[in-house]
Amino acid sequence: MHMDSTVEPSYSSGSVVSSRRAVALSSRLAASALATEGGVMGNEAFHAWFEERQRSHALQVSRIPFGELRGWGFAPGSGNLRHDSGRFFSIEGLRVRSDYGPVREWCQPIIHQPEIGVLGIAVREIDGVLHCLMQAKPEPGNANGVQLSPTVQATKSNYTRVHGGSAVPYMECFVDPDPRRVLADVLQSEQGSWFYRKRNRNMVVEVGPEVEAGEDFCWVTLGQLGALLRLPDLVNMDARTVLSCIPDWRAGSATANAGLHSDTEIRSWVTTRRARHEIVAEPVPLREAAGWHRSPDAISHESGRFFSIVAVDVSSHRREVPAWTQPLLEPHGLGLAALLVKRIGGVPHALLSARVEPGFLDVVELGPTVQCTPESYAHLPAGDRPRYLDAVLERRPERTLFDAVLSEEGGRFLYARSQYLIVEVDEDFPTAVPEDFRWVTLCQINELLKYSHHLNVQARTLVAGMRTLA
Repeated sequence: MHMDSTVEPSYSSGSVVSSRRAVALSSRLAASALATEGGVMGNEAFHAWFEERQRSHALQVSRIPFGELRGWGFAPGSGNLRHDSGRFFSIEGLRVRSDYGPVREWCQPIIHQPEIGVLGIAVREIDGVLHCLMQAKPEPGNANGVQLSPTVQATKSNYTRVHGGSAVPYMECFVDPDPRRVLADVLQSEQGSWFYRKRNRNMVVEVGPEVEAGEDFCWVTLGQLGALLRLPDLVNMDARTVLSCIPDWRAGSATANAGLHSDTEIRSWVTTRRARHEIVAEPVPLREAAGWHRSPDAISHESGRFFSIVAVDVSSHRREVPAWTQPLLEPHGLGLAALLVKRIGGVPHALLSARVEPGFLDVVELGPTVQCTPESYAHLPAGDRPRYLDAVLERRPERTLFDAVLSEEGGRFLYARSQYLIVEVDEDFPTAVPEDFRWVTLCQINELLKYSHHLNVQARTLVAGMRTLA
Protein backbone atom coordinates (compact mmCIF):
# COMPACT_ATOMS: atom_id res chain seq x y z
CA MET A 1 0.00 0.00 0.00
CA HIS A 2 1.24 3.46 -0.84
CA MET A 3 1.89 5.63 2.21
CA ASP A 4 3.38 9.07 2.78
CA SER A 5 7.15 8.96 2.42
CA THR A 6 7.45 10.47 5.88
CA VAL A 7 5.78 7.44 7.38
CA GLU A 8 6.81 4.32 5.52
CA PRO A 9 10.62 4.27 5.89
CA SER A 10 12.57 3.85 9.12
CA TYR A 11 10.42 2.47 11.84
CA SER A 12 13.53 2.45 13.99
CA SER A 13 13.46 3.64 17.58
CA GLY A 14 14.17 7.22 18.55
CA SER A 15 12.16 10.24 19.61
CA VAL A 16 12.81 12.14 16.35
CA VAL A 17 11.45 9.32 14.22
CA SER A 18 8.49 8.84 16.58
CA SER A 19 7.74 12.56 16.47
CA ARG A 20 7.81 12.60 12.66
CA ARG A 21 5.50 9.61 12.52
CA ALA A 22 3.06 11.28 14.93
CA VAL A 23 2.98 14.48 12.87
CA ALA A 24 2.51 12.51 9.64
CA LEU A 25 -0.27 10.45 11.20
CA SER A 26 -2.04 13.57 12.47
CA SER A 27 -1.93 15.02 8.96
CA ARG A 28 -3.39 11.85 7.46
CA LEU A 29 -6.12 11.62 10.10
CA ALA A 30 -6.99 15.30 9.54
CA ALA A 31 -7.36 14.74 5.80
CA SER A 32 -9.72 11.82 6.46
CA ALA A 33 -11.73 13.80 9.03
CA LEU A 34 -12.18 16.66 6.57
CA ALA A 35 -13.35 14.33 3.79
CA THR A 36 -17.01 14.66 4.77
CA GLU A 37 -18.32 14.08 1.25
CA GLY A 38 -16.72 10.66 1.11
CA GLY A 39 -13.97 8.97 -0.80
CA VAL A 40 -14.47 5.45 -2.13
CA MET A 41 -18.23 5.68 -1.48
CA GLY A 42 -20.13 8.96 -1.58
CA ASN A 43 -22.72 9.74 1.08
CA GLU A 44 -25.72 9.02 -1.12
CA ALA A 45 -24.21 5.72 -2.24
CA PHE A 46 -23.45 4.80 1.37
CA HIS A 47 -27.04 5.30 2.52
CA ALA A 48 -28.37 3.28 -0.43
CA TRP A 49 -25.91 0.47 0.40
CA PHE A 50 -26.74 0.58 4.11
CA GLU A 51 -30.51 0.51 3.57
CA GLU A 52 -30.08 -2.52 1.31
CA ARG A 53 -28.00 -4.24 4.02
CA GLN A 54 -30.73 -3.53 6.57
CA ARG A 55 -33.29 -5.21 4.34
CA SER A 56 -30.99 -8.13 3.57
CA HIS A 57 -30.06 -8.75 7.20
CA ALA A 58 -33.45 -8.36 8.82
CA LEU A 59 -33.61 -10.36 12.06
CA GLN A 60 -36.72 -11.93 13.49
CA VAL A 61 -36.54 -11.38 17.26
CA SER A 62 -39.30 -12.49 19.60
CA ARG A 63 -39.59 -12.69 23.37
CA ILE A 64 -39.90 -16.22 24.74
CA PRO A 65 -40.24 -17.78 28.20
CA PHE A 66 -37.01 -18.94 29.83
CA GLY A 67 -38.24 -22.51 29.41
CA GLU A 68 -37.90 -22.21 25.63
CA LEU A 69 -34.22 -21.27 25.70
CA ARG A 70 -32.09 -23.77 23.78
CA GLY A 71 -28.63 -24.42 25.20
CA TRP A 72 -29.24 -22.16 28.20
CA GLY A 73 -30.56 -22.98 31.64
CA PHE A 74 -30.65 -22.02 35.30
CA ALA A 75 -27.92 -23.82 37.23
CA PRO A 76 -29.16 -26.00 40.09
CA GLY A 77 -28.36 -24.43 43.43
CA SER A 78 -27.14 -20.99 42.34
CA GLY A 79 -29.90 -20.23 39.88
CA ASN A 80 -27.34 -18.55 37.60
CA LEU A 81 -28.41 -18.43 33.95
CA ARG A 82 -25.65 -20.04 31.88
CA HIS A 83 -24.91 -21.58 28.50
CA ASP A 84 -24.51 -25.35 28.47
CA SER A 85 -20.98 -25.00 27.04
CA GLY A 86 -19.84 -22.84 29.96
CA ARG A 87 -18.76 -20.18 27.43
CA PHE A 88 -20.23 -16.95 26.04
CA PHE A 89 -21.62 -15.24 29.17
CA SER A 90 -23.78 -15.87 32.21
CA ILE A 91 -26.28 -13.93 34.30
CA GLU A 92 -25.24 -14.02 37.95
CA GLY A 93 -26.02 -12.11 41.14
CA LEU A 94 -23.99 -9.28 42.66
CA ARG A 95 -24.16 -7.82 46.17
CA VAL A 96 -22.80 -4.26 46.31
CA ARG A 97 -21.77 -1.94 49.12
CA SER A 98 -20.43 1.51 48.21
CA ASP A 99 -19.83 5.01 49.54
CA TYR A 100 -20.94 6.54 46.21
CA GLY A 101 -24.39 7.71 45.17
CA PRO A 102 -27.74 7.97 46.97
CA VAL A 103 -28.13 4.20 47.44
CA ARG A 104 -25.21 2.61 49.29
CA GLU A 105 -26.15 -1.08 49.34
CA TRP A 106 -28.09 -3.24 46.90
CA CYS A 107 -28.24 -6.52 44.98
CA GLN A 108 -28.68 -6.99 41.25
CA PRO A 109 -28.24 -9.43 38.38
CA ILE A 110 -25.17 -8.72 36.27
CA ILE A 111 -23.67 -10.08 33.04
CA HIS A 112 -20.49 -12.03 33.67
CA GLN A 113 -18.35 -12.46 30.57
CA PRO A 114 -14.71 -13.02 31.54
CA GLU A 115 -13.46 -13.30 27.97
CA ILE A 116 -11.63 -10.37 26.39
CA GLY A 117 -13.25 -9.65 23.04
CA VAL A 118 -11.75 -7.87 20.04
CA LEU A 119 -13.20 -4.67 18.61
CA GLY A 120 -11.08 -3.73 15.62
CA ILE A 121 -11.21 -1.21 12.79
CA ALA A 122 -8.95 -1.77 9.79
CA VAL A 123 -7.82 1.45 8.09
CA ARG A 124 -6.31 1.81 4.64
CA GLU A 125 -5.10 4.70 2.56
CA ILE A 126 -7.08 4.89 -0.68
CA ASP A 127 -6.40 7.67 -3.21
CA GLY A 128 -4.33 9.44 -0.56
CA VAL A 129 -7.04 9.44 2.12
CA LEU A 130 -7.37 7.10 5.12
CA HIS A 131 -10.57 5.05 5.09
CA CYS A 132 -12.10 2.85 7.79
CA LEU A 133 -13.45 -0.59 6.94
CA MET A 134 -16.88 -0.78 8.59
CA GLN A 135 -19.42 -3.57 8.73
CA ALA A 136 -23.21 -3.59 8.47
CA LYS A 137 -23.91 -5.95 11.35
CA PRO A 138 -27.24 -7.20 12.71
CA GLU A 139 -27.66 -7.66 16.47
CA PRO A 140 -30.79 -9.00 18.18
CA GLY A 141 -30.97 -6.12 20.65
CA ASN A 142 -30.68 -3.33 18.08
CA ALA A 143 -33.86 -1.28 17.80
CA ASN A 144 -33.43 -1.18 14.01
CA GLY A 145 -31.72 -4.54 13.42
CA VAL A 146 -28.56 -3.55 11.53
CA GLN A 147 -26.06 -0.90 12.60
CA LEU A 148 -22.61 0.16 11.45
CA SER A 149 -20.01 -1.76 13.43
CA PRO A 150 -16.22 -2.14 13.45
CA THR A 151 -14.45 -4.37 10.95
CA VAL A 152 -14.30 -7.03 13.68
CA GLN A 153 -16.60 -7.27 16.69
CA ALA A 154 -16.09 -10.64 18.30
CA THR A 155 -15.85 -12.36 21.64
CA LYS A 156 -13.24 -15.05 22.07
CA SER A 157 -16.04 -17.61 21.87
CA ASN A 158 -16.97 -16.15 18.48
CA TYR A 159 -13.57 -16.07 16.88
CA THR A 160 -12.57 -19.47 18.29
CA ARG A 161 -15.90 -20.74 16.88
CA VAL A 162 -17.30 -22.32 20.03
CA HIS A 163 -20.77 -22.03 18.49
CA GLY A 164 -19.65 -24.08 15.47
CA GLY A 165 -20.39 -21.21 13.10
CA SER A 166 -18.39 -19.65 10.30
CA ALA A 167 -15.09 -17.83 10.77
CA VAL A 168 -15.07 -14.13 11.70
CA PRO A 169 -14.09 -12.14 8.57
CA TYR A 170 -10.88 -10.06 8.76
CA MET A 171 -9.95 -11.51 12.15
CA GLU A 172 -6.45 -12.19 10.78
CA CYS A 173 -5.83 -8.42 10.58
CA PHE A 174 -5.97 -8.18 14.37
CA VAL A 175 -4.17 -11.34 15.47
CA ASP A 176 -0.51 -10.46 16.07
CA PRO A 177 -0.44 -7.43 13.72
CA ASP A 178 2.82 -5.70 12.78
CA PRO A 179 3.34 -3.22 15.66
CA ARG A 180 4.33 -0.57 13.13
CA ARG A 181 0.81 -0.72 11.69
CA VAL A 182 -1.05 -0.40 14.99
CA LEU A 183 -2.61 3.04 15.49
CA ALA A 184 -4.43 2.12 18.71
CA ASP A 185 -4.50 -0.94 20.95
CA VAL A 186 -5.97 -0.65 24.45
CA LEU A 187 -8.23 -2.62 26.79
CA GLN A 188 -11.43 -0.74 27.57
CA SER A 189 -14.41 -1.51 29.78
CA GLU A 190 -18.09 -1.72 28.96
CA GLN A 191 -21.08 -0.66 31.07
CA GLY A 192 -19.98 -1.05 34.69
CA SER A 193 -23.57 -1.20 35.94
CA TRP A 194 -24.52 -4.13 33.72
CA PHE A 195 -21.26 -6.03 33.09
CA TYR A 196 -18.96 -7.49 35.74
CA ARG A 197 -15.41 -6.47 34.84
CA LYS A 198 -16.04 -6.82 31.10
CA ARG A 199 -13.22 -5.68 28.84
CA ASN A 200 -12.56 -5.54 25.11
CA ARG A 201 -9.39 -4.98 23.16
CA ASN A 202 -10.01 -1.81 21.12
CA MET A 203 -7.73 -1.87 18.07
CA VAL A 204 -7.07 0.23 14.97
CA VAL A 205 -4.69 -1.40 12.49
CA GLU A 206 -3.50 -0.13 9.13
CA VAL A 207 -3.73 -2.67 6.32
CA GLY A 208 -2.61 -2.85 2.71
CA PRO A 209 -4.38 -3.03 -0.67
CA GLU A 210 -4.81 -6.78 -0.33
CA VAL A 211 -7.64 -6.08 2.13
CA GLU A 212 -10.84 -5.39 0.20
CA ALA A 213 -14.39 -4.70 1.34
CA GLY A 214 -16.66 -7.74 1.30
CA GLU A 215 -20.38 -7.65 0.61
CA ASP A 216 -21.34 -6.49 4.11
CA PHE A 217 -18.42 -4.07 4.46
CA CYS A 218 -17.61 -0.61 3.15
CA TRP A 219 -14.74 1.89 3.19
CA VAL A 220 -15.69 5.28 4.68
CA THR A 221 -13.67 8.29 5.79
CA LEU A 222 -13.50 9.65 9.33
CA GLY A 223 -15.46 12.66 8.07
CA GLN A 224 -18.29 10.44 6.90
CA LEU A 225 -18.31 8.57 10.21
CA GLY A 226 -18.51 11.88 12.05
CA ALA A 227 -21.67 12.80 10.18
CA LEU A 228 -23.17 9.33 10.66
CA LEU A 229 -22.59 9.58 14.44
CA ARG A 230 -25.24 12.28 14.57
CA LEU A 231 -27.93 10.00 13.12
CA PRO A 232 -30.05 7.94 15.54
CA ASP A 233 -29.15 4.29 16.05
CA LEU A 234 -26.76 4.07 13.09
CA VAL A 235 -23.17 3.79 14.39
CA ASN A 236 -23.13 1.10 17.05
CA MET A 237 -21.54 1.28 20.49
CA ASP A 238 -18.55 -0.88 19.58
CA ALA A 239 -17.67 1.30 16.62
CA ARG A 240 -17.97 4.43 18.76
CA THR A 241 -15.59 3.19 21.44
CA VAL A 242 -12.93 2.21 18.88
CA LEU A 243 -13.28 5.55 17.08
CA SER A 244 -12.64 7.35 20.37
CA CYS A 245 -9.31 5.52 20.71
CA ILE A 246 -7.99 6.79 17.38
CA PRO A 247 -5.46 9.56 18.10
CA ASP A 248 -7.11 12.98 17.91
CA TRP A 249 -5.55 14.82 14.99
CA ARG A 250 -6.12 18.17 16.74
CA ALA A 251 -4.31 17.20 19.95
CA GLY A 252 -0.98 18.73 18.96
CA SER A 253 -2.25 22.31 18.96
CA ALA A 254 -0.44 25.18 20.66
CA THR A 255 -2.97 25.16 23.51
CA ALA A 256 -2.44 21.46 24.27
CA ASN A 257 -0.88 22.10 27.68
CA ALA A 258 -2.93 25.15 28.68
CA GLY A 259 -5.46 23.31 30.83
CA LEU A 260 -7.01 24.42 34.08
CA HIS A 261 -5.18 21.47 35.66
CA SER A 262 -1.85 19.94 34.65
CA ASP A 263 -1.62 16.38 33.37
CA THR A 264 -0.01 15.35 36.66
CA GLU A 265 -2.85 16.94 38.62
CA ILE A 266 -5.45 15.07 36.55
CA ARG A 267 -3.68 11.74 37.04
CA SER A 268 -3.34 12.41 40.77
CA TRP A 269 -7.04 13.27 40.99
CA VAL A 270 -8.00 9.96 39.34
CA THR A 271 -5.69 8.03 41.67
CA THR A 272 -7.08 9.87 44.69
CA ARG A 273 -10.68 9.10 43.78
CA ARG A 274 -9.79 5.43 43.31
CA ALA A 275 -8.05 5.34 46.68
CA ARG A 276 -10.77 7.18 48.61
CA HIS A 277 -13.93 5.67 47.17
CA GLU A 278 -14.91 2.29 48.49
CA ILE A 279 -16.92 -0.37 46.75
CA VAL A 280 -17.32 -4.03 47.59
CA ALA A 281 -18.90 -5.98 44.74
CA GLU A 282 -19.37 -9.60 45.77
CA PRO A 283 -20.67 -12.18 43.29
CA VAL A 284 -23.57 -14.15 44.78
CA PRO A 285 -25.91 -16.80 43.40
CA LEU A 286 -28.57 -15.20 41.23
CA ARG A 287 -31.31 -16.70 43.37
CA GLU A 288 -29.91 -14.73 46.35
CA ALA A 289 -30.18 -11.30 44.67
CA ALA A 290 -32.52 -9.64 47.16
CA GLY A 291 -35.33 -7.58 45.65
CA TRP A 292 -35.28 -9.42 42.32
CA HIS A 293 -37.88 -11.99 41.33
CA ARG A 294 -37.97 -14.56 38.57
CA SER A 295 -41.15 -15.23 36.62
CA PRO A 296 -41.45 -17.59 33.62
CA ASP A 297 -40.70 -14.63 31.32
CA ALA A 298 -38.37 -12.24 33.16
CA ILE A 299 -36.14 -11.52 36.13
CA SER A 300 -37.20 -8.09 37.38
CA HIS A 301 -36.82 -5.80 40.38
CA GLU A 302 -39.76 -5.68 42.75
CA SER A 303 -40.11 -1.92 42.13
CA GLY A 304 -40.41 -2.35 38.36
CA ARG A 305 -37.43 -0.03 37.85
CA PHE A 306 -33.89 -0.43 36.49
CA PHE A 307 -33.90 -3.37 34.06
CA SER A 308 -35.06 -6.94 33.49
CA ILE A 309 -33.41 -10.11 32.22
CA VAL A 310 -35.47 -11.64 29.41
CA ALA A 311 -35.11 -14.38 26.78
CA VAL A 312 -35.39 -14.03 22.99
CA ASP A 313 -35.56 -16.28 19.96
CA VAL A 314 -33.57 -15.00 16.98
CA SER A 315 -33.53 -16.16 13.39
CA SER A 316 -31.27 -14.91 10.61
CA HIS A 317 -30.09 -16.14 7.26
CA ARG A 318 -26.81 -14.27 7.38
CA ARG A 319 -25.23 -14.63 10.84
CA GLU A 320 -22.49 -17.09 11.82
CA VAL A 321 -25.32 -19.17 13.30
CA PRO A 322 -28.67 -18.89 11.46
CA ALA A 323 -30.96 -19.32 14.49
CA TRP A 324 -30.44 -19.22 18.22
CA THR A 325 -31.91 -18.24 21.57
CA GLN A 326 -30.28 -16.19 24.32
CA PRO A 327 -30.92 -14.03 27.37
CA LEU A 328 -30.71 -10.24 27.08
CA LEU A 329 -30.73 -7.39 29.57
CA GLU A 330 -33.68 -5.06 28.89
CA PRO A 331 -33.29 -1.55 30.39
CA HIS A 332 -36.31 0.35 31.69
CA GLY A 333 -36.20 3.86 30.28
CA LEU A 334 -34.04 5.95 27.99
CA GLY A 335 -30.56 6.59 29.32
CA LEU A 336 -28.97 10.05 29.43
CA ALA A 337 -25.26 10.77 28.98
CA ALA A 338 -24.38 14.45 28.83
CA LEU A 339 -21.10 16.34 28.73
CA LEU A 340 -20.86 19.98 29.74
CA VAL A 341 -18.13 21.89 27.91
CA LYS A 342 -16.70 25.35 28.45
CA ARG A 343 -13.81 27.50 27.28
CA ILE A 344 -11.47 28.27 30.15
CA GLY A 345 -8.69 30.69 29.27
CA GLY A 346 -9.72 30.26 25.66
CA VAL A 347 -9.16 26.48 25.77
CA PRO A 348 -12.08 24.04 25.42
CA HIS A 349 -12.59 21.90 28.53
CA ALA A 350 -15.06 19.09 29.29
CA LEU A 351 -16.45 18.42 32.75
CA LEU A 352 -15.81 14.76 33.58
CA SER A 353 -17.07 12.89 36.63
CA ALA A 354 -15.28 10.21 38.65
CA ARG A 355 -17.86 7.41 38.60
CA VAL A 356 -18.03 4.35 40.82
CA GLU A 357 -19.81 1.40 39.18
CA PRO A 358 -19.92 -2.15 40.57
CA GLY A 359 -18.55 -3.79 37.45
CA PHE A 360 -15.46 -1.62 37.07
CA LEU A 361 -12.14 -3.39 37.44
CA ASP A 362 -10.49 -0.44 39.21
CA VAL A 363 -13.26 1.21 41.31
CA VAL A 364 -13.46 4.49 39.36
CA GLU A 365 -13.59 5.44 35.70
CA LEU A 366 -14.22 8.90 34.28
CA GLY A 367 -17.68 9.38 32.88
CA PRO A 368 -19.79 12.16 31.41
CA THR A 369 -20.88 15.10 33.55
CA VAL A 370 -24.30 13.47 33.87
CA GLN A 371 -24.97 9.76 33.33
CA CYS A 372 -28.24 8.28 34.48
CA THR A 373 -31.63 6.91 33.59
CA PRO A 374 -33.86 9.73 34.86
CA GLU A 375 -36.75 7.33 35.54
CA SER A 376 -34.63 5.49 38.10
CA TYR A 377 -34.43 8.65 40.25
CA ALA A 378 -38.12 9.54 40.18
CA HIS A 379 -38.73 7.93 43.61
CA LEU A 380 -35.80 9.67 45.32
CA PRO A 381 -35.70 13.11 47.02
CA ALA A 382 -34.71 16.10 44.87
CA GLY A 383 -31.37 16.29 46.69
CA ASP A 384 -30.46 12.84 45.41
CA ARG A 385 -30.83 13.78 41.74
CA PRO A 386 -27.55 13.60 39.80
CA ARG A 387 -25.54 16.79 40.08
CA TYR A 388 -25.80 19.04 37.02
CA LEU A 389 -28.86 17.16 35.71
CA ASP A 390 -30.91 20.36 35.80
CA ALA A 391 -28.26 22.22 33.78
CA VAL A 392 -28.64 19.53 31.10
CA LEU A 393 -32.44 19.42 31.14
CA GLU A 394 -32.66 23.23 30.99
CA ARG A 395 -30.14 23.56 28.14
CA ARG A 396 -30.79 26.06 25.37
CA PRO A 397 -30.99 24.65 21.83
CA GLU A 398 -28.35 27.05 20.52
CA ARG A 399 -25.88 25.79 23.14
CA THR A 400 -26.49 22.11 22.35
CA LEU A 401 -23.53 21.07 20.20
CA PHE A 402 -24.33 17.35 19.87
CA ASP A 403 -27.65 15.56 20.38
CA ALA A 404 -28.24 11.98 19.24
CA VAL A 405 -30.12 8.96 20.54
CA LEU A 406 -27.80 6.00 20.08
CA SER A 407 -28.04 2.28 20.80
CA GLU A 408 -25.92 0.46 23.33
CA GLU A 409 -24.54 -3.09 22.89
CA GLY A 410 -27.09 -4.97 20.76
CA GLY A 411 -25.62 -8.40 21.47
CA ARG A 412 -26.31 -8.30 25.22
CA PHE A 413 -28.98 -5.60 25.69
CA LEU A 414 -32.51 -5.46 24.29
CA TYR A 415 -33.35 -2.04 22.83
CA ALA A 416 -30.96 -0.18 25.15
CA ARG A 417 -30.74 3.42 23.98
CA SER A 418 -29.30 6.61 25.42
CA GLN A 419 -29.55 10.26 24.53
CA TYR A 420 -26.03 11.62 24.11
CA LEU A 421 -25.62 15.36 24.58
CA ILE A 422 -22.74 17.85 24.47
CA VAL A 423 -23.86 21.17 25.95
CA GLU A 424 -21.82 24.37 26.04
CA VAL A 425 -22.38 26.27 29.28
CA ASP A 426 -22.25 30.02 29.80
CA GLU A 427 -19.06 31.86 30.74
CA ASP A 428 -20.33 32.41 34.29
CA PHE A 429 -20.83 28.67 34.86
CA PRO A 430 -18.69 27.81 37.91
CA THR A 431 -15.14 26.70 37.25
CA ALA A 432 -14.90 25.42 40.83
CA VAL A 433 -16.55 21.99 41.01
CA PRO A 434 -17.02 19.22 43.62
CA GLU A 435 -14.26 16.68 44.24
CA ASP A 436 -15.81 14.03 41.99
CA PHE A 437 -15.64 16.37 38.97
CA ARG A 438 -12.82 17.96 37.00
CA TRP A 439 -12.50 20.21 33.95
CA VAL A 440 -10.24 18.36 31.49
CA THR A 441 -8.93 19.56 28.12
CA LEU A 442 -9.45 17.61 24.92
CA CYS A 443 -5.69 16.99 24.75
CA GLN A 444 -5.74 15.50 28.26
CA ILE A 445 -8.70 13.31 27.33
CA ASN A 446 -6.81 12.07 24.29
CA GLU A 447 -3.87 11.15 26.54
CA LEU A 448 -6.10 9.30 29.02
CA LEU A 449 -7.55 7.22 26.18
CA LYS A 450 -4.13 5.71 25.53
CA TYR A 451 -4.50 3.77 28.79
CA SER A 452 -6.99 1.18 29.97
CA HIS A 453 -9.93 1.83 32.28
CA HIS A 454 -9.76 5.62 32.44
CA LEU A 455 -12.81 6.74 30.43
CA ASN A 456 -15.99 4.71 30.60
CA VAL A 457 -17.91 3.59 27.54
CA GLN A 458 -20.45 6.43 27.70
CA ALA A 459 -17.68 9.02 27.91
CA ARG A 460 -15.95 7.41 24.94
CA THR A 461 -19.08 7.82 22.81
CA LEU A 462 -19.12 11.52 23.73
CA VAL A 463 -15.42 11.83 22.85
CA ALA A 464 -16.25 10.44 19.41
CA GLY A 465 -19.06 13.00 19.26
CA MET A 466 -16.73 15.86 20.29
CA ARG A 467 -14.44 15.04 17.41
CA THR A 468 -17.27 15.84 14.99
CA LEU A 469 -17.37 19.44 16.24
CA ALA A 470 -15.62 22.26 14.41
